[in-house]
Amino acid sequence: MMDQVVLKSVTKSFVTKAFGKVTAVDDVSLSIREGECFSFLGPSGCGKTTLLRIVAGLELPTAGTVTIDGMPITGPSPERGMVFQEYSLFPWRTILDNTVFGLELKGMDKVKRGYKGRQYLKMVGLQGFENRYPHELSGGMKQRVAIARTLVNDPKAILMDEPFGALDAQTRNTMQSELLRIWEEEKKTVLFVTHSVDEAIYLADAIVIMSARPGRIKEIIDIPLPRPRSRTSTEVNQIRDSILSDLRSEIASR
Repeated sequence: MMDQVVLKSVTKSFVTKAFGKVTAVDDVSLSIREGECFSFLGPSGCGKTTLLRIVAGLELPTAGTVTIDGMPITGPSPERGMVFQEYSLFPWRTILDNTVFGLELKGMDKVKRGYKGRQYLKMVGLQGFENRYPHELSGGMKQRVAIARTLVNDPKAILMDEPFGALDAQTRNTMQSELLRIWEEEKKTVLFVTHSVDEAIYLADAIVIMSARPGRIKEIIDIPLPRPRSRTSTEVNQIRDSILSDLRSEIASR
């Protein structure tokens, strides 16, 4: 597999009234191959979400470059689908109409986009809910819609910013398993920001440990364990203990 998402010496600084110039991300270089799932962990404020927004094209780096398939990222694009913690569904649109919104903007005709939307709602386990509205769904179901809405646009990479953070523990575990099932079907590149060490280990091929602000890559930990992974195996516990030790040292250094 070739490198698909490549960050070279990426730095992002902001100017604030209260603190002047603040560097959120500093000199980050990273290569992610097509079809890999990378999780990002680090203390609050270490720049994980900023890094994801730069890859999404929602922010531009102050210095450095970001490319996908060798092409520079200069702004948002459907080829990089973003899934946020907030579901961001339009309350006045049905679940199907929410799912195909991006296809509608592209000008795809109603019949074709409806067919594609139903395909992806079926994939995420929401067949039969096409004509419901967001207020009729649980939190986990709304997040499934958000994932279907991203996948239906056939992005090269899926960027997920704590997408399961607002869910209860049982639903969160279910959604993690569902995401893996979908990932195995679609083989998309996934960048996944989380505060949960367990979630990162369960999902990722590799985990990027970020330092306290300014966010730098402290360590990249490969997770060579076969899927589905036991959440309590000896190997998982060893990886968890190592990551928690890393994170404790970063939190203590702030």
